[in-house]
Amino acid sequence: MSAPITGPNTTSRFVGRELESWSTGPKEEHIPVKGVLRSMAEAMVQSAFTQPRAAVWVRVDATRTMELVASLKQQPNLAGVRLSPLTIIALAVCDAARHFPGLNSSFDAAANEVIVRRSVNLGIAADTPRGLIVPNIKGADQLDLVGMASAMTVLVDKARQGTTTPNEMIGTTLSITNVGPFGVDAAIPILPPGTGAILAVGQIAKAPWVVDDEVVVRQVVELAMAFDHRQVDGAMASAVLAHIGRFLHDPAAAIIAG
Repeated sequence: MSAPITGPNTTSRFVGRELESWSTGPKEEHIPVKGVLRSMAEAMVQSAFTQPRAAVWVRVDATRTMELVASLKQQPNLAGVRLSPLTIIALAVCDAARHFPGLNSSFDAAANEVIVRRSVNLGIAADTPRGLIVPNIKGADQLDLVGMASAMTVLVDKARQGTTTPNEMIGTTLSITNVGPFGVDAAIPILPPGTGAILAVGQIAKAPWVVDDEVVVRQVVELAMAFDHRQVDGAMASAVLAHIGRFLHDPAAAIIAG
């Protein structure tokens, strides 16, 4: 007689809670839809049924971004600043919004108008013990490198500690979701309601790349941007993503040029 088929005994995170393992959990489990889970579910359904979405994506040589981050971390005057590639990406998104203000827009169906905002409240999707939340950095377009790094540190720490306030999760105009830490190359994200675009960032990893007709090893990242096709068309979305790609390809020049 063959041994019964069982499963692992490890727990896993699911909808903001620790889910019992395949072997030890009940045959059927009912989870109340409330709190963060309810908020996420309602927002995603609203987005799916009210915003016609499209997406564009591109692979980028982010070697200079990685080199810049590594170099900045060695600077004594930045010893207390938590820098990461996501800091540079956040600056790139804000820079793209300044060059293409229509990106930072929302569609108001009730008023039959498109609202273009010239101030970015940058949402950063955060995986927390309570589940997925998207707090935002108010006025992110006004921040320099150190200011952005500091704001993101506060945002992430508060999200992990469960101290994010409701005010920090309203008014988002643009968003970033970073799936790279999970070892994922790319994702097509769902738009948070009331926003015009969201950028998904895959893992930055070594890959073959053609430079001057020679194949070399570079640090490559895949970017995907979903957008509300009611007001953002494919041409503008493509121009925006190309702009972000150029920023990451040579971030020092982009930051200095402004």
